[in-house]
Amino acid sequence: MPELKDTGVPWSALDTKGKVMRVLLSTLKLVMLLGFLYMFICSLDVLSSAFQLVGGKAAGDIFQDNSVLGNPLAGLVIGVLVTLLVQSSSTSSSIVVSMVSSGLLTVQLAVPIIMGTNIGTSVTNTLVAMTQAGERSTFRRAFAGATVHDFFNWLSVLVLLPLEVATGYLYEVTKLIIDSFQIQSGEAPDLLNVITDPLTEAIIELDKSVISMIATGNPEARNKSLIKKWCKTFTNTTLMNVTVPGPENCTSPSFCWEDGNYTYTLKNISETYNIQKCVHLFVNVNLSDLAVGLILLALSLLVLCSCLILIVKLLNSMLKGQVAGIIKKILNTDFPFPFGWVTGYIAILVGAGMTFIVQSSSVFTSAITPLVGIGVISIERAYPLSLGSNIGTTTTAILAAMASPGDTLANALQIALVHFLFNISGILLWYPIPFTRIPIRLAKGLGNITASYRWFAAVYIISCFFVLPLFVFSLSLAGWEVLVGVGVPLIVMLIIIIVINVLQKRKPDWLPAVLRSWDFLPLWAHSLAPWDKVVGVCTAKCCCCCKCCQIAADDQEHIEKQSANNNKKPCTEVYDNPAMSAEKEVENEIRVELQILKNTRL
Repeated sequence: MPELKDTGVPWSALDTKGKVMRVLLSTLKLVMLLGFLYMFICSLDVLSSAFQLVGGKAAGDIFQDNSVLGNPLAGLVIGVLVTLLVQSSSTSSSIVVSMVSSGLLTVQLAVPIIMGTNIGTSVTNTLVAMTQAGERSTFRRAFAGATVHDFFNWLSVLVLLPLEVATGYLYEVTKLIIDSFQIQSGEAPDLLNVITDPLTEAIIELDKSVISMIATGNPEARNKSLIKKWCKTFTNTTLMNVTVPGPENCTSPSFCWEDGNYTYTLKNISETYNIQKCVHLFVNVNLSDLAVGLILLALSLLVLCSCLILIVKLLNSMLKGQVAGIIKKILNTDFPFPFGWVTGYIAILVGAGMTFIVQSSSVFTSAITPLVGIGVISIERAYPLSLGSNIGTTTTAILAAMASPGDTLANALQIALVHFLFNISGILLWYPIPFTRIPIRLAKGLGNITASYRWFAAVYIISCFFVLPLFVFSLSLAGWEVLVGVGVPLIVMLIIIIVINVLQKRKPDWLPAVLRSWDFLPLWAHSLAPWDKVVGVCTAKCCCCCKCCQIAADDQEHIEKQSANNNKKPCTEVYDNPAMSAEKEVENEIRVELQILKNTRL
């Protein structure tokens, strides 16, 4: 990626024609940026629809097994996996709400699932960061900025899930709120959807109620397609005499008649009439949901990656020199003492407001990821923005829950408040005191690792969002005894390793001589270097073109140059874009030149 250095002609040196051309070019770039951002948001929406077509019915089947949902850990993992399948926390949350409203799931059992949806939705911006793997320093910042959201969600679950199992904290507090207020049914707002729906609905339109019907055990829904065929229908309900097997099947004792061997009762019969067909691209296509989902998945990923690359290119072109320095200063500078602490909370409010406008935390966090990558937004500022996005997506869910019918309003609203209170509790745990902002330190550490070993980013995503949840889910299916017997020793071992690592860095004298380093273990057990060689060999065998080999050689040359330069250049903060300090470098060069002139005069 090109550095953000101002290589153009200064504004003062331009003539009238040059100034007009620069203004027109800048305006055109801004319009193109907004256009690509619009396409980026629409592609995320289509991507979510594609995932629902591919895995939506499977998600409904997963939710249907109530015996498994009784285990809090299994509920948490199901929330993660279902949100990964449909790529939308709002969709998975709505399934949970429909199950609670229908009485198939209690609010207590739904709490761990809601926590899982919070984790599952954070994978999107992590995948977006993978598209910036071309340049090491950019990838370091982008991946750290994306995973700070992951670490916050995982750490919040590690603390709040045991607390919820032991005390029912989230359930009891939200129940108290629901019982205290007389909440009336309202209407959920459409904000950004008003702009994006015309394009996305022209491509594909889904009947999301099918997933909820499968989850609630409706056998007719299994044969229905998720692709909506009729956008305008009319349902006519008529009270009719119907035959039932016996008196116990009558709707009411007063509406029950027997005539010989037949029993009749009055029952509302609904008939749906199709009036107007939808106009999206796949309305008349004779393909299965899976085939349409795979087509949309490939196309939406292509558009998403292309738009993201073009957005980054345009940002690099627009944010140069003094402009980049000013924007970075505005976004990352704290208020003067003693109000510096307020800045982070304002960033939380900004993140919540922007997420409320776009109605998707995935869209907002994915949009700021490239800005973190090019160094315009620091990780310290991206952290509160991500926390705010968590709150913003729950406020949208609260408003959506208030649009529920009166008989299901209380349960729907309580689940939305559980999601809201979970994120607020997480912020109170991991933000107010600087010492507790552990997700920032963990994300920076992971960013350093992935910058050196880029393949580790894929290992992290597969392990944390697929292998670990599936492993825990498998143990949960085997029963509590197996889960405790396997899980507790692993957790104890992990805690011991973390404690030893901390003591090795802070208090090595407290440890025996053999434990002051991990050198007594084989190299592959405490270093990624041997694994990097294995990956390099596998990549070399899979790479048949010269270009791939050239990239590998360039990476090796870059590592050698970097190790040589580390001994010559003073240490700089790797999470700051060096192009942002270009002005300071110019000032230093001017000072050196002035000093040389003075010496020559003497």
